[in-house]
Amino acid sequence: MKNKISYLLIFLIFATQLLAQVGSVKNTINSFPYQHAAEAQSAITSMHTWGNGQWKELVHLLDNDSLKLKPTYALNAYVNDASLNAALKQQLAENLAAVYGSAKTFYAREFIIKQLALLGDDAAVKLLSSLLKNESFGGNAARALASIHSAASKQALTKALKTASGENAKHIQAALDNFNFKLPAIKIASTEKQVAKTNAQKLLDLQDRMEKASTRLEKRNILYEASFIPGFASFMLVSKSLEDETINKEAALILARLALSDKNIRGPEVRASLEKAIGLIHGVNYPAHGLGASAKMSDIVGVDSPLLVSKLKQHLINLPYDNGFINLFNGKDLTGWKGLVMNPIARAKMSDSALKAAEQKANEKMKNDWIAKDGLLVFTGHGDNLATEKKYADFEMYVDWKITEKGDAGIYLRGSPQVQIWDTSRREVGAQVGSGGLYNNIKNQSKPLVVADNKIGDWNNFHIIMKGAQVTVYLNGVLVTDNITLENFWDRKSPIFPKEQIELQAHGTYVAYRNIYIREIPSDEKISLSEEEKNDGFVSLFDGTNLDSWTGNTAGYLVEEGAVVVNPDKGSGGNLYTKEEYANFIYRFEFQLTPGANNGIGVHAPLEGDAAYVGMEIQVLDTEDEKYKNPPIQPYQAHGSLYGVIPAKRGFLKPTGEWNQEEIMVKGTQIKVTLNGTVITEGDYAEASKNGTVDHREHPGLLRTTGHLGFLGHGDVLRFKNMRVKVLEEDKKAKKKKR
Repeated sequence: MKNKISYLLIFLIFATQLLAQVGSVKNTINSFPYQHAAEAQSAITSMHTWGNGQWKELVHLLDNDSLKLKPTYALNAYVNDASLNAALKQQLAENLAAVYGSAKTFYAREFIIKQLALLGDDAAVKLLSSLLKNESFGGNAARALASIHSAASKQALTKALKTASGENAKHIQAALDNFNFKLPAIKIASTEKQVAKTNAQKLLDLQDRMEKASTRLEKRNILYEASFIPGFASFMLVSKSLEDETINKEAALILARLALSDKNIRGPEVRASLEKAIGLIHGVNYPAHGLGASAKMSDIVGVDSPLLVSKLKQHLINLPYDNGFINLFNGKDLTGWKGLVMNPIARAKMSDSALKAAEQKANEKMKNDWIAKDGLLVFTGHGDNLATEKKYADFEMYVDWKITEKGDAGIYLRGSPQVQIWDTSRREVGAQVGSGGLYNNIKNQSKPLVVADNKIGDWNNFHIIMKGAQVTVYLNGVLVTDNITLENFWDRKSPIFPKEQIELQAHGTYVAYRNIYIREIPSDEKISLSEEEKNDGFVSLFDGTNLDSWTGNTAGYLVEEGAVVVNPDKGSGGNLYTKEEYANFIYRFEFQLTPGANNGIGVHAPLEGDAAYVGMEIQVLDTEDEKYKNPPIQPYQAHGSLYGVIPAKRGFLKPTGEWNQEEIMVKGTQIKVTLNGTVITEGDYAEASKNGTVDHREHPGLLRTTGHLGFLGHGDVLRFKNMRVKVLEEDKKAKKKKR
């Protein structure tokens, strides 16, 4: 009898603990899926402490059709959060792999495999490898190993392929193909096999399929395939679906994933697409089924929308405005393009008035030769080249093109011929070598490395990179021109022009273009002062390459692409100061704001203490951002104000993302701030504060007569460049006298 009672007590204790555990898990995930970000973060923090029992209980809930919604969203949210932390990512992968065996339903098992793929950690490789022979989950396991994309996962796939058969062998081979596709290195007669598996070719095929797709299911499956192709070109293809209400939410999610995984996806079109995606993602609730035979879109949905929106908003703040891709053809008209006037050497010899008259005449003729039709830029077959209005130095360019039988065209780089386009059947002119070569080279290689053209009537894609005189061309994803010097066709004795227009060649046959994007590559050269400023006594404080003239929180201010970027992750609120001190001076610099950004320019500042008070601070602020309207900021807080002392005029900042030019002059107790050519602050700060400051705070720094210049961070991202200073004569005399 006693034994029975003991067993009963043990059972009751165990049951009580189990019920408490179940209750704990249910309470933690109760706010999903319709949660606020703060509630979600609280739940995720609780999940950090879960042991094996709690994870098993979550799996048990996933097995229950009537209860699986909340755990689905909770686990996906936790995966998104953990993926940003290496230790958490590994721990979660280990936890999920350990409890996988307790899953009973197809849904739960498939969902766990997909989360392991998103985590991308080697801790899941052993489990996934064991599933490669499973008829139900072999395909999912193969795709997950490809997503992990490590040496261990590749080795597992390679080993499994040796003994695999049937559909599983196809899945494993496809995963390996996607894992590490290698471009062919030799010329071959048949080009279809050569380009079939490149990402560029896949995107061309997907765009053709999307244009023909008539059902939502077809479109969603196309988006799903595009989601696995990284890079800018894939992003822009998916972004077109933001206008399709039947699939725009799926497109928004894919764009977020692509952008968050590649910081080089940037530019005004990217920013506009991501801003639109944010509105579509917020509050999204997707089922993890319902795609019929494909049943694949669940790989990329079910995300925790508030967290993803939060990450995307921060990504947009961090995303540089400069050196991103811009669209050279809007699909509607010839905005940004002009007619051709002679060649670069001849144009340089023309007077401004003569060139302007010639361009007007060329532009009138251009309207009949080049047309925008059905989203394509089309050459009608008669007329002259089409040129960009802007001139380019180093750049990276994407462009799709299509020709007809016997077609002949090309792309001029910096006004010079040319990356060749032609019908490879035209053996009488040597076209059998293929497109993409530098046709007019004589000393340097002119022929492409390999034939990579698609058949006549199909679309092709160029990816062209030009740095200095060196040109690299990928045709349909295949390297055809490898860092070859482009010769100056117009003057063989001179190097290629350092900066000139890009032209689409007119050669008497029909040619169509689309998806024309270009990105300027920033120069690695040091930034130097103008001769005028040198002669005027200015000294550079930043040459675009280093912070040798600065001290303080150098970890929180990074040098990127010729600018100083405030990096809050490396020291939020930190200050950066000049090593030298200045009394009377003129300080010039350029700055670029991000939405709501807050910083300041320290004047007469010591290296310690709050520079706004122990020194002086000229406010740097995105004054017109919505966050400063309710409640409204004080006049002395507006951009350009001597903080707390002299208010600045408002309304002279350029739009967020554009570079502003500012000059600060301090002479005695006189201060003047000029923003983009307009004086916005001017006065005597001693006089302005003699009866107390307007912010009613103590400002002992107003009594200082010298100190450091500085950037006074407040935890926001923004950029500075072209900093230079001129010491005024009074200051020079004072220094000499002191010696």
